[in-house]
Amino acid sequence: MPELLLVKNLRKYFPRGRKLLRAVDNVSFSIDPGETLGLVGESGSGKSTLGRTVLRLLEPNDGEIIFDGIDIRRLKGDDLRQIRMFMQIIFQDPLASLNPHMTIGQAIEDPLIIHNIGTKEQRRRAVMELLDIVGIGREFIDSFPHEFSGGQQQRVGIARALALNPKFIVCDEPVSSLDVSIGAQIVSLLYELKRQFKLSYLFISHDLAVVKYLSDKVAVMYLGTFVELAPKEELYGNPLHPYTRALLASVPKMPKNGGRQRKFPALKGEIPSSVDLPSGCRFQSRCEYVMDICRREEPIFREVSPGHFVSCHLV
Repeated sequence: MPELLLVKNLRKYFPRGRKLLRAVDNVSFSIDPGETLGLVGESGSGKSTLGRTVLRLLEPNDGEIIFDGIDIRRLKGDDLRQIRMFMQIIFQDPLASLNPHMTIGQAIEDPLIIHNIGTKEQRRRAVMELLDIVGIGREFIDSFPHEFSGGQQQRVGIARALALNPKFIVCDEPVSSLDVSIGAQIVSLLYELKRQFKLSYLFISHDLAVVKYLSDKVAVMYLGTFVELAPKEELYGNPLHPYTRALLASVPKMPKNGGRQRKFPALKGEIPSSVDLPSGCRFQSRCEYVMDICRREEPIFREVSPGHFVSCHLV
């Protein structure tokens, strides 16, 4: 089965005076139908920029974005608007993503109006069904966003993303602004929706435990580029890049069967600026295993075992 989304050598730069901020720098990956790619990394690594660039909410500087066999970088106007029916996003801040002057029913209906789908009565019935699906009673259809909790607001955002029956959704840290128990409910909802509607996700998060639960494969991003990409069980069971190991070391774990938990070096220092990238390996200034070659040459992102890619001179 061909991949639903294929991204090749994607780049997104922002001018900063006479320099460039390399937010996304030569990133390649694919997502199959019904598959979730988890994307992890510290704040400032470029995760959200990558998600929005894939959807062309931000225009890439270079690279290919092939969605369902179509190169969406070549699309303009109505053609681009039509393909966006099948590519949606759930934002990090649910309240900020909703128009405070629109009821939640109007917010969910809005994509249907934009794409001229159904009559007014048909759209209202569809909105009620979506409210049922995401766990908000249809009796609240005429309520406003500020009347809801953060978790309920995010459910509205999810319903809006589902309104056009998409194939692919970028989930841009959808639970980071919620408390743990509410966030767990939203993650469970996303998992069930993926199964029910055969959705594909790009799930962006800094929470590696959540990513492990929801994802099929995981990419680790650092300073605008991938340093490791592997199937979920392979990445969590056999992390190869020192940055991946340091991120995993920050996740609280209980020892199994009374045994000792595997220890990785903790992550030290702050992430450098994407404007002034370190020479050689981008992680070399924070890596406990740094060698001379790490300071001179940037490692190649290569496949070291089936489906497991890493960029590290140690491997």
